[in-house]
Amino acid sequence: MQKHDQKYHSQTVAIRHGYRRTDEQEHGEPIFPTSSYVFDSAQQAVDRFSGEEAGNIYSRFTNPTVAGFENRLAALEGGRYCIGTASGMAAITGLVLAVLNAGDHVIASAGLFGSTVNLFTKYYARFGVDTSFVDLTGIEQWKRAVRPNTRLIFLESPSNPLCEIGDLPAIGEIARENGIRFVVDNAFCTPVLQQPLKLGADIVVHSATKYLDGQGRCVGGALVTNDEKTHDALFGMLRTTGPCMSPFNAWTFSKGLETLPLRMEQHCANALEVAKWLEVHPAVKRVHYPGLASHPQHELAKKQYRGFGGIVSFEVRGSRSEAWKVIDHTEFLSITANLGDVKTTITHPATTTHLRITQPERDRAGITDSLVRVSVGLEHVEDIIGDLERGLDRIRK
Repeated sequence: MQKHDQKYHSQTVAIRHGYRRTDEQEHGEPIFPTSSYVFDSAQQAVDRFSGEEAGNIYSRFTNPTVAGFENRLAALEGGRYCIGTASGMAAITGLVLAVLNAGDHVIASAGLFGSTVNLFTKYYARFGVDTSFVDLTGIEQWKRAVRPNTRLIFLESPSNPLCEIGDLPAIGEIARENGIRFVVDNAFCTPVLQQPLKLGADIVVHSATKYLDGQGRCVGGALVTNDEKTHDALFGMLRTTGPCMSPFNAWTFSKGLETLPLRMEQHCANALEVAKWLEVHPAVKRVHYPGLASHPQHELAKKQYRGFGGIVSFEVRGSRSEAWKVIDHTEFLSITANLGDVKTTITHPATTTHLRITQPERDRAGITDSLVRVSVGLEHVEDIIGDLERGLDRIRK
């Protein structure tokens, strides 16, 4: 299956799309661990380097294994082009390098991942790129933030870690009316649950490290688009600056994509059960999960998503010490800031993922000291709930 035929379901595309068999007729996708490629002649070399002939040149920007992953992810997202990168942050960094100039303005949602906030406020600000942060759910705020020099709208939906939902078609309309590129970080939902390109986005960002891999094995990122000029800019950035994905990691991510639809279905089912249980627990003050009817954007989530995801955040009754008690008294949940793993992970965002942003930035994003984030894995849901109960019981003692 070399061309994405719309007659196939996403689960079939996730398994079959993207790779061409070599002359060896292998059934499993190969890994090409090579830095360079041999040309048939000096003329072919110049034709490849000049772009007159398509083909591999150097693995910083052309590698068959990486291309296979890119093709498969692009098809799942409903896109035409994909660029694989060394990490999710490398994807965002490369995006900014490719499409923005000094003097440009970015509008971003306030609830971004801490490192993304730092990237815009501490690093790109030094090079003349100004960023305004607005409430993800406040459409009027997005409208008012537009300036004549606004060139990029950037958001995560759902947000990390409060699972707020952005109205992608409405924000996309603002972007189109003002000639602004609209970028959505889709790491939490993956293309199985949400396809931002079909909801108005121009570019989709992924941290492949998360659900695309699904087992916490490798670090990588990706950028997907339907626009040829945008792709050319992104590819030129990759070719020149070099934040490339390794062939082994690309192969790992491709194998992860094969089980992505099945994994996301179970992640969603387990997370919903955990969220419902937490919502009635006496030691829990508030639960943030879009699958709950109590979530402020529950109806919007039902329109935009095919499932509600695997991330559940909750606020305990108390502050940091109580949140830490919950975390420290679980038995098998992994205390780590990574997410999207088959293993359930638990973390305290204010002192991990969002530690390096300022307190006012944490306040703006709603990251309180009582907040705990759980990436609900694929263990039996009764065992996950039982382990959380061990932690929550410490608050009541």
